[in-house]
Amino acid sequence: MRKRGEFFALAATFLLIIAAPYSLVGQTQERYLDRAPEPHSGIRLTILYPSVGTIKALLALRDQGLLPTGALEIVGVYHTQERTNYEEAKKMVREGQLSWIQFHEVSATLTPESLFKANAASREFADIFGKSDGLIFFGGPDIPPSVYGAKTSLLTGIEDPYRHYFEVSFIFHLLGGSQDDSFRGLLENRPDFPVLAICLGCQTLNVGTGGTLVQDIWTEVYGKAFVEDIIQLGQDSWHTNPWRRIRPDDKSILSYMIHPVALGEKSKFRTEMGLEPGDHPSIMSSHHQAALKLGKDLVVAATSLDGKVVEAIEHTRFPNVLGTQFHPEFPIIWDADPKYKFAPADKELFAVNGYLKAHPPSLEFEKKLWTWFFGKLRPAK
Repeated sequence: MRKRGEFFALAATFLLIIAAPYSLVGQTQERYLDRAPEPHSGIRLTILYPSVGTIKALLALRDQGLLPTGALEIVGVYHTQERTNYEEAKKMVREGQLSWIQFHEVSATLTPESLFKANAASREFADIFGKSDGLIFFGGPDIPPSVYGAKTSLLTGIEDPYRHYFEVSFIFHLLGGSQDDSFRGLLENRPDFPVLAICLGCQTLNVGTGGTLVQDIWTEVYGKAFVEDIIQLGQDSWHTNPWRRIRPDDKSILSYMIHPVALGEKSKFRTEMGLEPGDHPSIMSSHHQAALKLGKDLVVAATSLDGKVVEAIEHTRFPNVLGTQFHPEFPIIWDADPKYKFAPADKELFAVNGYLKAHPPSLEFEKKLWTWFFGKLRPAK
């Protein structure tokens, strides 16, 4: 009888444990925002996709003196069903003694049918938003076209659908969208809250508010089906380097692309960052998709030089929401070592930093963008 009693006691304890809410069980560094001090001192910047590469990008910005001075806390938020191994990033933070970087995981169930409505993650989204002073959505793989109501192109690569469910739904909760005009986004209560969305993030910003995407720029926009024909278009139409498809063995060929963009006359780049009407800064680019139909309350802020590809979008009602299809965070921007070329026949290698300096105001543009964004971060009152 005693053994049976012990068995039932253990079973009851087990049931209590598995039934307890997430806030009471297994509270570790991975749920940092559950125990983060409120109100917090300094600035708390929340980032999506806190991978090793993302942290390296932030460290490079810090080395350039572009991160805010004073108390800065960065919280990397991700969903437990994403395919990225974030343990590597946590190890990097531990070994580098980067105590100002924390992690917060979310496990609420999301389905493609629940993304654009109140769902199991709604409370999490509100809590993360309420404890943050700004958000950055970083780059990554293609969004499943079914999320924006399209068939899947043979050239679309779906690698991490749950990451997209999480981030697209988060954008919808932040801003609302044409999927439900009655839905009240979280920024309605903090309209000056800054959101920067980079590459995939820019596409997520568009899809999350009800927009759609070009699934492959070269075939759909330029009507080219062969790499050699893309090469003949010229570098201003390369949004990633086509030569790497033909010569993957030549590691000196830059896998990204550097090309100029045209800035919208009334865009933040002109009105708030000080770019001039004749400025066509060159940017770092690595994408084959882009915004097509714009989401609710979004406008084009920059395009490719030929005007055919959207390179930046901004929100008309929330002034500090900006999406860039290009990559201002790439550490390679600050690389002064001449070790790259655009094509196999190029005789001389170049440094990305030197190239941007030689094509003003390209490097200044990168710095102004970060100065603008970090200047918008204000502790929540």
